[in-house]
Amino acid sequence: MKYDLFLSICQTEVDGFMPDEKTMFANFFDQAKLADELGFGTAWIAETHLSCQVQKENPGAVIPHFTGEIGLNTDILQMAHVVFANTKNINVGSAIRNIICNGGPIAHAEAVRTFLSLRRMSDPTSTRKLELGFAAGRFPFSNTPYGFKPKGDFETETWEVLKNKYFQEAVEIFLRLLKGEKLSSENVSARTLTRADFRKEDDWHRALVAAKAQGLIAQTEAENIPLAHHWNFEKVGVIPFDAPLENLRLTIGSHDPETQNFANTILPVGVFNLSITPPAVIEETHQRMAKTYNNMSGGWTRDLMPRTVLCFLDDTPGISETEQSVRAKRAATRAWENYWRAMEKTLDPKKVEGAVSNTIAGNVKQVAALIREKYHPEDRLMLWFDFNNHDNENVKSSMRAFMQKVKPLLEAAR
Repeated sequence: MKYDLFLSICQTEVDGFMPDEKTMFANFFDQAKLADELGFGTAWIAETHLSCQVQKENPGAVIPHFTGEIGLNTDILQMAHVVFANTKNINVGSAIRNIICNGGPIAHAEAVRTFLSLRRMSDPTSTRKLELGFAAGRFPFSNTPYGFKPKGDFETETWEVLKNKYFQEAVEIFLRLLKGEKLSSENVSARTLTRADFRKEDDWHRALVAAKAQGLIAQTEAENIPLAHHWNFEKVGVIPFDAPLENLRLTIGSHDPETQNFANTILPVGVFNLSITPPAVIEETHQRMAKTYNNMSGGWTRDLMPRTVLCFLDDTPGISETEQSVRAKRAATRAWENYWRAMEKTLDPKKVEGAVSNTIAGNVKQVAALIREKYHPEDRLMLWFDFNNHDNENVKSSMRAFMQKVKPLLEAAR
């Protein structure tokens, strides 16, 4: 089992208190340094773009009741330079870099190759990894200013399906340019919409009608709808050309099997999961990726799918294990209650109960037992201690307790 750390840098109100940005960043770097000292493998950093608070001023606010910012990190590459400069061993990961916004897939491919080249210049012998998780972004408002929105009646009618096709296009452009290929949009795979892309027959029929009205097909009995490229460009190659890819590890943040498989036709790409992903889906993904993973760097292993673990660990000295357990579970419940209030402005006891049951909470022995019960011994855990918690010392105390007490229990049980 491998142990990583997830750091959200989520500036939201907790029990009436919200730290300023300077404090949030200071806490983050403090925790990243401690993670390095304790031996965590990778510090995964959440990434967000554009202010949630400002977006609330527009019609159709995505999270109208959320106070603060979902996350303060907007660029993993800049963050990684600082983390690497102030630590010795830990890798840095993005969870997750949006390759749609901020210029799109071409710009992101060039930025990553530039980062890798500069890293080599600053530390030529380093084998530390940039763990680049990439996806399409959590909220549409981060992408719409960059033109990633429906154009015309056909795209408006089919956008919920079409945007996934365009993400596949972005993945192809990003990975092929990152790999070092030179290409134009004419070299990018042609894509279509088919009945299989739609959940309901009525949705497919409306797509056919809209496509015919726009002249994309001649009749509504067509078996597929050909799609134009979202990104149109002449032949390009991203620089620097001599970028060292050996210190880059890729992970895609998409639950779509087709997209996961397609990414691996270009480069070796791992897969993210959600903390609420059912165990059956996790195992099915492992089995499928064992067959479709691009093995130019070796075969598929379970650590190529990091598992998000919300962990509430109480090791308060001077109280009983029972009291520690009560405190940890109370903290988990309080955190989830605050989260649901912020996200939906309603407190659904069933949602809170379900979320808490999907969380690792307890004293040292309980946390070790729950992890043994829930996770495979070869899994890779992204431990999340700062969820709804701005108490920096408390977060660091949980990190220490895990690595110094829980980890030995897990290793002894092998």
